[in-house]
Amino acid sequence: MSFEEYKDIWVFIECFQGQPKNVGFELLGQGRILADRLKQKLCAVVIESNVDKAIDGAKCYGADKIYVVQGEEYKNYSSDSYGNAFLKLCHKYRPNTILIGATIRGRELGSKIAVSLRTGLTADCTALSVDEDNANVVWERPAFGGNLYAQILCSGTRPQMGTVRPGAFKKPEKEENNISKIITENIRMDKVSALTKVIDFIKSTEDAGVKLEEAEYIVSGGRGMKGPENFAMLKELADLLGGAVGASRAAVDSGWVPQSKQVGQTGKTVSPRVYIACGISGAVQHLAGMSSSDTIIAINKDESAPIFEVADYGVVGDVFEMVPALIKEVRSIKNL
Repeated sequence: MSFEEYKDIWVFIECFQGQPKNVGFELLGQGRILADRLKQKLCAVVIESNVDKAIDGAKCYGADKIYVVQGEEYKNYSSDSYGNAFLKLCHKYRPNTILIGATIRGRELGSKIAVSLRTGLTADCTALSVDEDNANVVWERPAFGGNLYAQILCSGTRPQMGTVRPGAFKKPEKEENNISKIITENIRMDKVSALTKVIDFIKSTEDAGVKLEEAEYIVSGGRGMKGPENFAMLKELADLLGGAVGASRAAVDSGWVPQSKQVGQTGKTVSPRVYIACGISGAVQHLAGMSSSDTIIAINKDESAPIFEVADYGVVGDVFEMVPALIKEVRSIKNL
């Protein structure tokens, strides 16, 4: 089957109230690799009422083209309005591949588009590559509880589509002088046609501080923390570092921390500059969510814990002695 009419790699730049999310820029970096290997253009798709920041970011992170749909009906995300706009762009320009962040909105939008276009969608990917023989994207994702990774091809239809975990890739270097071609499409949707509308936003108390998936420093706790009260010292260390607190599934399942803090195959994928694992054994499901961190520091009493196999620095010791010592040292360095 020939797919010559389908060209270019598209990346959806998700925004919230005009502010682009990091995952779109992370995917532009990976999209560039795919586009170069397939000898196609890298394109960003921006749908919003306030598009300026998203366009500027897409330019700096390497987009060759930027498709822009702007209007007051796109101020708040709706699968009806966003889906309608995205589908019209697809019908007109026929992309070869579409990358969307595996966020709550991205997962909904991706599946709506895929069903409408009668194509495949690989969800929750953590790695991407190209099948050089057939020019198919190889979508890689955890399977069977993270015990193995599946490689999935969409060889029978186009566009190829996948949602990719935030934090699975790092943002590329900025190119301040990059020149992108801006293509503006006037796609409007009558408010009456939308099945849903946003009434209000209620900010979660968990949203305060640095977001886990965007933090450069993460201090995570596992079963070895022994209880919810002991996560206070992890938060103290994270705050001193300007970072965020994470947790293993064991800590979340025990009810010590909310699920939004979970790092791992069934949680969030992160790639901070420094990841400090405290009392975490290092099950493969957890490693799937943090192994791409620049530097991993592990603290565990069990010298045979799997976490030490991926750690750059390992401390065999009691977290209740080591973490307070780290806090004291950081305070001393900062003259606090």
